[in-house]
Amino acid sequence: MTAVRPEYDWAGYGFDTRQVHVGEYADRNHGVRVPPLALSAGYVFEDFDDCVERFQGRPARGSMDAPDLFPQEPPSAIYSRQGNPTNSVAEQRLASLEGGAEAVAVSSGQAAISSALFTLAQSGDHIVSTASIYGGTRILFGRSFKRFGIDVDYVWDANDDAEWEAMIRPNTKAIYTETIPNPRNDVTDLHRFASIAAKYNLPLVVDNTVGTPALIRPIEHGANIVVHSTTKFLTGHGTAVGGAIVDGGTFDWSAAESVGRSYPLLSKAPRAGARSILERFGPEHAYARAAREQVVNDIGPALSPFSGFLLQQGMETLSLRMERHVASSQRIAAWLETQPEVESVGYAGLPSSPLFDLAVRDYGLDASGTYANTGSVFSVTVRGGIEGARAFTNGLRVFSRMTGIGDTRSMIIHPGTSTHASFAPEINERLGITPGLLRLSVGIENVEDLIADLRSGLDQVAAL
Repeated sequence: MTAVRPEYDWAGYGFDTRQVHVGEYADRNHGVRVPPLALSAGYVFEDFDDCVERFQGRPARGSMDAPDLFPQEPPSAIYSRQGNPTNSVAEQRLASLEGGAEAVAVSSGQAAISSALFTLAQSGDHIVSTASIYGGTRILFGRSFKRFGIDVDYVWDANDDAEWEAMIRPNTKAIYTETIPNPRNDVTDLHRFASIAAKYNLPLVVDNTVGTPALIRPIEHGANIVVHSTTKFLTGHGTAVGGAIVDGGTFDWSAAESVGRSYPLLSKAPRAGARSILERFGPEHAYARAAREQVVNDIGPALSPFSGFLLQQGMETLSLRMERHVASSQRIAAWLETQPEVESVGYAGLPSSPLFDLAVRDYGLDASGTYANTGSVFSVTVRGGIEGARAFTNGLRVFSRMTGIGDTRSMIIHPGTSTHASFAPEINERLGITPGLLRLSVGIENVEDLIADLRSGLDQVAAL
């Protein structure tokens, strides 16, 4: 009996199946099961016409679009600054998990944010962001984006229609936010932001690093573009820096152009007689192709294929790890808010949080029906201000004192003297970054061991 052909079209399969299989292909040389690590800067063209086809973006011989070859093979590459077969597996997998049309892998989360927004905005343009975002992103906006002539303004009260209206200008090119802002776990209302973005014909760009597609998929909530620091939960083990942009393929670029919001990298032909990116690839893939061909290729934040290999490996266990991350965080956050040395806990999944109802709506309840599943990065404010924070941090043995989040290992850092140290005191006060606030990233260790370690740190606070 002839064996049935293995599955390679994973559309319609469950999340846990797709995180293992999407993007994989049959190796015709040795039958290698795991998509191999392609350590090559460049790729051989079969002939003159093959080179022409690849550079013009048409399906190349050997590509996954060619019907006469294995449909599961990765697209033919040109040069690894623009794309790599190993990274292609990770890109296809992440696009599937986020429910997007196409993904572009880059060298870091900051590169993902920069490349995503540089595809939309140029010197003289403007971006509106929610105020509560990762400190490094605020630094990026306030320093490099400003130097490149792109202004970023912040909406502090995202529920105030008048504030949004006052911020959005004719030259505004995007709205930017995070699903679960770092470090305070103050979840955002994506449905509301998507409605505002649609009203003004703007793409909504969402950083889903802390949320991950295992907990929330912003495109399903109306976002158009998703960015990740894949360094964090997606790779998952603190081994490789990387980033990614996911194009939802849902934004109507032509409608935006018709009301005066121009996106020239997509809509303008590079020269007379040539076609624009939008004409070549259509609205579903135009943004991702513009990001890859005209920003990532030009600026050069290429992801190392070794990092891409670690990323595809990490995504295989994403949902399993997130279950442990979240379950432990819920227990720890609930325990922390009962401790006398703790002033407050910033975790939207707690019933005591003013954001709990929103968290339940978008993230769902845990199996007990008690907590919402709002990730594993959150804040705790201890008694005694900065001295309390110092005593607490120095009293820990299991939690690592280090920057970073989304590792299998639990970590702690003091934002006021690290990620937010360069901001004016009044900005930090408005952001809720107080002297006693610490950021926790809960790993996958035994939760009882983590609670015991935190109790040791709080004992040091009590001794002050």
